[in-house]
This record gives sequence, structure tokens and C-alpha cells, in this order.
Amino acid sequence: MRTDPLLDDDNPCRPRHFKPSPIAETAVEGDRPGSLEVSRNRLLITGIAFSLAFAVVGVRLVAVTLTNGGAGGESKLGRITAVAPVVPGRADILDRNGSVMATTLTSPSLFANPQVISDPADAAKQLAKILPNASQADLLAKLNSDKSFVWLQRRLTAPQQEAVNRLGIPGLEFQREDRRIYPDGPLAAHVVGYSGLDNKGLAGMERSFDGALSGQTQPLQLSIDIRLQNIVREELANAVTEFSAIGATGIVMDVKSGEVLSMVSLPDFDPNKLNTVVPATIFNRATLGTYEMGSTFKIFNTALALENRKATLTSMFDATHPISYGRFTIHDDEPKNRYLSVAEIFMYSSNIGSVRMVQESGIEAQKDFLGRLGLLKPAVVELPEIGTPLVPSPWRDINSYTIAFGHGLSVSPIQMATAVSAIVNGGILRPATLIKQPLGADVPGQRVISAKTSEEMRRLLRLVVTDGTGKSVDVPGYLVGGKTGSAEKSANHGYAKHALLTSFIAAFPINDPKYLVMVMLDEPKGTKKTFGFALAAWNAGPTAGRVIARMAPLFGLKPVDETPEIHRAISVDIPGLGKKIAAN
Repeated sequence: MRTDPLLDDDNPCRPRHFKPSPIAETAVEGDRPGSLEVSRNRLLITGIAFSLAFAVVGVRLVAVTLTNGGAGGESKLGRITAVAPVVPGRADILDRNGSVMATTLTSPSLFANPQVISDPADAAKQLAKILPNASQADLLAKLNSDKSFVWLQRRLTAPQQEAVNRLGIPGLEFQREDRRIYPDGPLAAHVVGYSGLDNKGLAGMERSFDGALSGQTQPLQLSIDIRLQNIVREELANAVTEFSAIGATGIVMDVKSGEVLSMVSLPDFDPNKLNTVVPATIFNRATLGTYEMGSTFKIFNTALALENRKATLTSMFDATHPISYGRFTIHDDEPKNRYLSVAEIFMYSSNIGSVRMVQESGIEAQKDFLGRLGLLKPAVVELPEIGTPLVPSPWRDINSYTIAFGHGLSVSPIQMATAVSAIVNGGILRPATLIKQPLGADVPGQRVISAKTSEEMRRLLRLVVTDGTGKSVDVPGYLVGGKTGSAEKSANHGYAKHALLTSFIAAFPINDPKYLVMVMLDEPKGTKKTFGFALAAWNAGPTAGRVIARMAPLFGLKPVDETPEIHRAISVDIPGLGKKIAAN
């Protein structure tokens, strides 16, 4: 028998002194429950190991995704970046009272993948019934394209999108895009302007303030009062229809601040329907057009003579006969054939008297004065559509004479309105502005005439309405003062006898002016009601009067009684007539 000390005597296969564990003993003895317990323990340990391994891999994956992935460069999964805040497409444009004039809405745009369209002809036929601005032929050409992406129509309406969806044609898809909306349509189109498909401003204030509007939330508030805008546009449209004019423009300004409260140019356009825009409708007569303004220019000629003390209201000038200069003859439409005072020259709108006055003032003084009023260079206002005055060069004596009564120098209506505001407001020229100014703000300006000359001019403007060519504009209770102007339009190096530009410029209440109203009609025709006459006193004047009558209550102006004190402040003596036209 083997007596190896390392082996157990009872079990030669087991080392001596080795004490088997209870589990091992149980297993040896064939105990099945013990075997299951061992297996569970092993599985538990294995599961924990795998969990730790996956955790490590997950942490590493996040680290690689969020960083550059070490020296190996960018992860193929790409870098996760923070989501940027949504930037608005374009800020709103508001009127002075907060009414929305332009805003941005999101709308669907329709595109197609022609490779997926199974029946292009049928799809084009169905879409043409839904999309009024797209022809069936154009749609078919796009759907037959070998491209995988084609625009079919941008910025659909909600009903149009729904109708396209109901077709159920595979390959038609939508993309959301910003769409600029103009709630008032054509009402203020020339002021607000419009933007293109990419929301970039292309005209009007949309263009001038494109940078300020893009990607902003703060709205742009204009000086325009949309209620007044509606009044002016309605009255101008009625006048255009009644007198068969080819166009018109109207401006209302605050003479103290320079704020433009209304600006209308007819014909106009709907910025929501740019496909209907043509050059005649998009042209802004108020700022881009320049015109010979006729007798309204006598406002400046008279103010110059009074300011330079070359004349007083009672100074007399020879109007006994026409003035001849070379091949030109200057005459009056209704000659008085006598000497006229400055007040009469203005009231009767005498061309001869106006020339005599500028002869006293001198050419250089006239040029300097008109320059200080801003009439010899483009207007300063926030629109990109600005016309350049047509100034004579060289400026000869004959130019000076004709300019005295409004021919030979073309300016824009906004220039006229701005300059006349300075004449009536006490003598301070303030640039016209389409931006709302803070209430009570002291708007800086430049003195162009003295307060005394301004007062004298207000008296003369009132005289025109009470006793001159502006009687049709006298709105009871609002003390209107103003001046008519009727100018033959230039044509073929001369003037067209039957193509007039008529205008009326009014300020009220004239004892302390707050507002200026300018109305201009392009080629109005005489009617049975006007006895065939087409002068400003028959058309532009009454139109301005109706605007004043409607706007005054809107702006809280109560009718006033013309007290003796007010009467003295706005009347003027006219000697030599045998009667007092206005008491002083």
C-alpha cells in the first residue's frame, strides 16, 4: 500500500490535510440546488462587469461627441451645438397710434420633386386650379424637369395649402417661409414700401430702414396717422374721378415738428400683390416727382421781398401792362392794369407784380433764399425715392422772373410742403420726417425768415381764402389760409396749354398754424359743374377744403369764433380800393 504523505489514506486522489468546503462536498455528493446557486452568482458577477463596460463606452461616446474627439479631429457623429434662440424675420411697422402697417407672418411655400411625380400632366392640371398665379404650362414644364427640387409657388394661403394636400400627390411638399403682410393694402404703399421674397426691403421705409427692421423685434413707428391717410386718399381718389385727372398727391404735415401725418400718391399699388405693380403705380409723386408749382411759388417770392425789406404789405408795384423780355411776354390772366399793393399782388395772384417784386430783391437774393428753404437740392426725408429739383443753369434774369410766379424751377411736393411750413410756423425750417417724434419734443430747425415776416405771410394767406382765389377752401371755424397754383405742364420745349398741374397749399388755424395740407392734381379736366374751368380754385382747392373739414374734428380741433382779437391778428388793410377788404 502506498504511503505517500501528501495523499490521503482513504482517498488516494485527494491531497492529505485538504478539507473540502461544504459546497464542494455537497457537489461531490450530487446536491443540485447548490449547483444552481453557483450559477446565479456567476451570472450576477458577469452582468455587473458588462454594465460597467457599457457605462465606460457610453461616457466615452458622449465625450467624443461633445469634443473634437482628441487629436484625430471631429467625430463622424458631428458636434452637438447649443440651439440658438429664434430670431424674428422682420420687425413690424406701425402708424403713430400703433396700428400695424406691415408685419411678418409664416406661410407655406410649395415645391416638388419631379422624380417622384408619376403623372406630371395631371398634377399640373390639378395645381393650376388651385394656384391662380401659376399657369398649367409653367407647372408642367417644372414637373417635367430632370431636377429633384423645383419651386412651384412661394407663400401660399392656408386654403391653398389645404387644397394641395387634398390632391394627395406624392412628391409635393411644403416649406415654411416668412411672408411680409400689409394689412392696409395700397393705403400707404408709397410710404411703407415693400420687401421681396427674401424679406429684404426694396422700396419706401422698408428699404430705408432695412437694416433696422431685419431680425429685430422693436417696431418702427411712423408719423403717419392711418385714419387721416384714409381721408386724404379717399378725397384725392374722388377728385381724380370727378375731374378725370391722371394722378394726384396729398400731404399733411405738422408745421411745428415737421412730422408727415399723411402722404398719398395716386395711382397707387397693393404691396401684397407685387405682380400687379407697374411703373405708373409705383411712382411716388409726393417725393420722387418734381414739378413747376405755379402761383404757389409766389409765397416765397413775397416772403423774400418782405424779409429783405424791399417791400411792405402796402408797397405799390406797376402792373399796368405786361412785361416783355426778348421773345417772352409776362402777363396776368385777369389783369388789373394799374399799380397793385403787395397784398393785392398776392390776393389776385399777379404775375406782373411778382416779377416787379423780384426785380427789387435781385437774382442772387432770390437764389440764396430759395436755397435756404431747401428748394434747390433734394428733399431731406427718410424715403429712398427722392427727386432732384430741376434748377436753371445758368440762372439768368428771365429765369428769375418766371421762377417768381412758379415756372422754370421744378421741385417735389414734399419740398413745397416743408418750405411753406417754415413760412407759416414763425420762420423755422424743420426737415420733413416720417418718424413719429416724442410728444412735446423740441425739434431743431433753422430760421429762414423772421417771426414778423411769418406773421405778415399768414395775413396774406388768409386774405387769399377770404377774398381771393381760395374762397372754396374756407372751412367755417378753422381759419384756413392758403394759396392756389395752376401751372401749364412743360412739353416739347414749351408748355401744353390744356395740361395743367393744379395745387392748393393751406395752413390752419392761420392765427396759430398747427397743420399744413397740400393737394395737387395732375391734368384735371373742367366739368359742367366748374363751367369748363380746370384751375386750382375749382378742383385742388375744394379737395383741400374737404380734407380739412374731415381731419379737424379727428385731431380734436374745435371750431372757433373769429373774435376781434383773432380778426386783427389775421387781417390786412388794402388801401386805394375804396373799401376795406379786411379790417385791421
